Amino acid sequence: MLKAWVGCALVLALAVEWTGCTVWRESQPGAWTDITGGESMERVFWKEVKAKDWVGVEQHLAGNYVFSSPTGVYDAAEAIGRWKELEIQDYSLGDFQVEQSGNAYIVTYTVTVRGTRAGQPLPTGPFRAMTVWQQVARNWVAIAHSVTPLTSKVP
Repeated sequence: MLKAWVGCALVLALAVEWTGCTVWRESQPGAWTDITGGESMERVFWKEVKAKDWVGVEQHLAGNYVFSSPTGVYDAAEAIGRWKELEIQDYSLGDFQVEQSGNAYIVTYTVTVRGTRAGQPLPTGPFRAMTVWQQVARNWVAIAHSVTPLTSKVP
């Protein structure tokens, strides 16, 4: 009787362990057709910037897009010009927080990028980033993006 009880307990414990564990990796969005929300928009956007898919990037920036960074404030054309100077070797995104407001997503996250811009090493991160995405017809466009070093202290 004790052996039967121990056997049942072992099977139950394994069943609980297996159901709490993911067997398949979460799929990463590969294109705009794969997006499921704010986080996936950021992941596809960064993938396009790294791949230098400027047509894809430009299609997802609003005409009045604003990019704010420690070096200045840029419109869409200026931002793309700066991104074209990038040679991204690797990047990581994390700590996502996504808020939905009507037809818009406000996405904050951390980003660390390894590479160069105009031949100079990029500053070491991580950085705090925020993008506001708005749905226009059947397309999502970024209307604003900001980046700030996490090391800065604000009183």
